[in-house]
Amino acid sequence: MNDFFERKKKELNIDLNEVQKKAVLQTDGPLLLLACPGSGKTTTMIMRIGYLIEEKNVNPKRIKAITFSRASARDMTERFTRFFPHSARVDFSTIHSLAFMIARSYLEKIGTTYELIEGSKTGRQSINKVFLLKGIYKDVLKEDCTDDELSSLSTFISGIKNRMIPLGKWEELEGPVDKAGRIARKYEQYKTRTSGQLLLDFDDMLTIAEQALREDEQLSEHFRNLYDYLLTDESQDTSLVQHKIVEHLVAHHGNLCVVADDDQSIYTWRGAEPDYLLDFKSVYPDAQVLMMERNYRSSKEIVEMASKFIKWNKKRYPKDMHTENSKVEPIYIKQLTSPKQQLEYVTYELLNEKNLNEIAILFRNNSSSTMFVSELHRRGIPFYMKDADDKFFTHWIVEDILNFMRLSFNMERKDIFTKIIMKMNAFISRNMLTQFENTATTGNVFDAFIQTVEMKDSQVRKLADYKKGYAVIPEMRPERVIQLIRNDFGYEAALKSRAEKFGYRFESLLSILDTLEGIASQLRTMVEFATRLKELEQAVKNAKFNAPENAVTLSTFHSAKGLEFRRVFMIDLLKGVIPSEEDESDVAMLEEARRLFYVGMTRAKDRLELLSYGQDEGKPKEDSRFLNEVRGLLLKPGEANKEQKPVKIRKASIALNPDGIQDSDELAVGTAVKHRVFGQGEVTRRDGDEIHIQFGKIEKRLDLETVLSLRLLEKVAL
Repeated sequence: MNDFFERKKKELNIDLNEVQKKAVLQTDGPLLLLACPGSGKTTTMIMRIGYLIEEKNVNPKRIKAITFSRASARDMTERFTRFFPHSARVDFSTIHSLAFMIARSYLEKIGTTYELIEGSKTGRQSINKVFLLKGIYKDVLKEDCTDDELSSLSTFISGIKNRMIPLGKWEELEGPVDKAGRIARKYEQYKTRTSGQLLLDFDDMLTIAEQALREDEQLSEHFRNLYDYLLTDESQDTSLVQHKIVEHLVAHHGNLCVVADDDQSIYTWRGAEPDYLLDFKSVYPDAQVLMMERNYRSSKEIVEMASKFIKWNKKRYPKDMHTENSKVEPIYIKQLTSPKQQLEYVTYELLNEKNLNEIAILFRNNSSSTMFVSELHRRGIPFYMKDADDKFFTHWIVEDILNFMRLSFNMERKDIFTKIIMKMNAFISRNMLTQFENTATTGNVFDAFIQTVEMKDSQVRKLADYKKGYAVIPEMRPERVIQLIRNDFGYEAALKSRAEKFGYRFESLLSILDTLEGIASQLRTMVEFATRLKELEQAVKNAKFNAPENAVTLSTFHSAKGLEFRRVFMIDLLKGVIPSEEDESDVAMLEEARRLFYVGMTRAKDRLELLSYGQDEGKPKEDSRFLNEVRGLLLKPGEANKEQKPVKIRKASIALNPDGIQDSDELAVGTAVKHRVFGQGEVTRRDGDEIHIQFGKIEKRLDLETVLSLRLLEKVAL
């Protein structure tokens, strides 16, 4: 036994602590291994598998390791190969991959054909999940489904299946959209309407696999006999149907190692069952429970604070995360005055950093990233998006604003007018609009509508005022145009009405408008604004697939799990954001939101900064209750009423290139330059306070003041 650990210490320089060694040696029977953040769980799992092979002579093919994602499966495969290069391969895969293998065998056995309607091969499918759900939504609710509604509906259906709720109860369930349960049931009925032919989504693989293992004893016996040892990773994010599949597979030997952290369970909205871990010994009465509580990742300040913070949750195993790492820096809590100052603070801090790949900006909602994308792109700061989401740029509110602007270029565009007139505060009905659409008209659309449709005098006056507003729009900067649309044209009031009707969060809709205003504030024309949105949409895509090596990471708290960074900014820590209003209404959801905040905190190794702001568009904002909980834990006795010092934004103090260009006259079009991050390029255009440079196949628009003051460019020979 000790020979194994001594040998691996010499070969790999891996020195396991006592709890990790116990986890390696506890090979037979069920084991629940509760692993705190940064506690070395993956190394422990790999060492456990290696011990089974080298010391207990278990055939590698008889070991099955189930991971949360394909990326985790690849990582564990690579690490196992590195640790045990002479061993035969162990089967690392996702639960979905395993379930598909079982479901496919079962469907072939009973003579049922199937077609996958979800996944990368969508283009070759006769039908796909998105198309099907959109059609059923329209059939039930008599209107088109937005991308947000479609995403929420898909998640809702996934959750139903993962929680194994019987089909007969679906219509009773409340969902994210009106009649969600009915839509879900119709979706399922459509997929099974043809006898002997099934349409399958990813979650069907799980439910069919579980059914097969439960009902077909011969098939169940076959798959049970494939493996003598099972390990599951990230089991706090495992759903009930996934747990049941594992139960079936270990029923005859019970050799199961479940690695999890109940404090990091953040996917109940996708069907995860964290309570299963708390009831683990009721499912496996002879199970051993070990706690890996030592954190190797973070500084003493971060570990101690995170450990105290998560104890506000009551529904958890009583763990005490600790570390032997030394103190590095205090945890910083900063309340900025506004979203703009928060953006400026983070931006200037990044300009002071050399190794951007060691830094992350984390947030609850993807909408928080858009202004950062805009500013980082403008200043030439490279960034990577862990979960790039370009849906912001195709959101219906963005399309509405662009349509309002498009009409100003041609006041005879009847097609554009019909898309926006009901979103103005003129109380135009659908029947009025239909009457207008069915009448042949020419000329100014406001005049044509007034002449064609019978309206009240107050409505006529409204449209006349809107016509006057459109007369001056071409002379306005895009930021002022958006303000006019929001207020004078009544678009914000229309949004509030739509939010109440369809259950949207009005604050979330307003944040999209605020972001659009922020982007527009730096631009002079509406054409520049529309072009900028396209550029940013492409930048987001590039940030996912073509990110520079030395780039700051932008990520949601959810997608950051499993990652680590030297320095972490957690932004927009506000009441209503984290926790959300919905979280506040339910104890279980509030505890999950706190776990999500905890995940964000424990990504940081040395420096953790928790950021909020005091007001937005003149409206006061309150700090997140979680931020206040941390603030309270940081305060020493007698400091409860200590005033917070205003945050000063320090300008960049990075080492300046002595050969860097300081005079804008040296940056004429055609000048060959070298950027400290993007490499060699050529100046293609000067546009006010921006400069366009072509770096290979990618053109970058950089802020001229930043480039000159930080000497980011130097001349090179052609």
